[in-house]
Amino acid sequence: MPADFEAELKKIASRVDSELEALLRPEGAQHSRLSDAMHYAVMGGGKRLRPYLVVASAELFGVPAASAMRTAAALECLHTYSLVHDDLPAMDDDDLRRGRPTAHRAYDEATAILAGDALLTLAFEILSEPPTHRDPAVRAYLVSRLARAAGAQGMAEGQMRDLLAEGKSLSEEEVLDLQGLKTGALFSFAAEAGAILALAPADDHIRLARFGATLGLAFQIADDLLDEEASEEELGKATAKDRAKGKATLPALLGIAEARSRLDAAVSAARDLIEPYGDRARKLSAALDFTANRKK
Repeated sequence: MPADFEAELKKIASRVDSELEALLRPEGAQHSRLSDAMHYAVMGGGKRLRPYLVVASAELFGVPAASAMRTAAALECLHTYSLVHDDLPAMDDDDLRRGRPTAHRAYDEATAILAGDALLTLAFEILSEPPTHRDPAVRAYLVSRLARAAGAQGMAEGQMRDLLAEGKSLSEEEVLDLQGLKTGALFSFAAEAGAILALAPADDHIRLARFGATLGLAFQIADDLLDEEASEEELGKATAKDRAKGKATLPALLGIAEARSRLDAAVSAARDLIEPYGDRARKLSAALDFTANRKK
């Protein structure tokens, strides 16, 4: 990962973390077991790549930083909810997340479920509030787009297909459809968010949404390759679990070499989509380089 991108990613992550801290623990609010579990899950580290994409896409159009940060924070709340629930015994049954105990291990299953529920609803509360954008129609569209990306036409359906696919033989097209829902949908929202906040033309919405979905595909392939090849210490979570569970992944279906070829093709396709923006899209292009070469 280039040093300049690493520094920029950490800078944006720090700004997003400050926004999340203020939203999760507003001044004067009392702590509770639920709020502590929410805070534990959200503030447990992570690259903040999805929030980075929100900020980078917003900068394409000169969107005010406050709007971008709130949207990025809302997306991270929703993404974290999905991780908390995905780690549960009924789902992937993971003990580690980002190098420390998962929420249901640090607390208990009931608390983790409720913390995930609360983070999911907090995401939409953040987007619906006037500080996110002065135009209520924009706020409503943000809520609509994120709901679609996260629900039965997006991530939740992808998670369902992922569970049902365990131990089964899927075609490449079926695997790509599954991963496009499970991972690509949130990346698509992240990249389109800037166009939504800026009231940009429809062509920008389409281009950036496709870019995000394609980057999401690259991210998922890279993630599956890391699960095959990286150590638990490198990733901060258990590895080699996907193959052991018979998960539907491109490395399992096509082999390591061909999966890497598909990763390269996805990165190239995503880069073509943002080529018309030229140097304005350098942060989005840097995210592609990171996705293709990440080690954890």
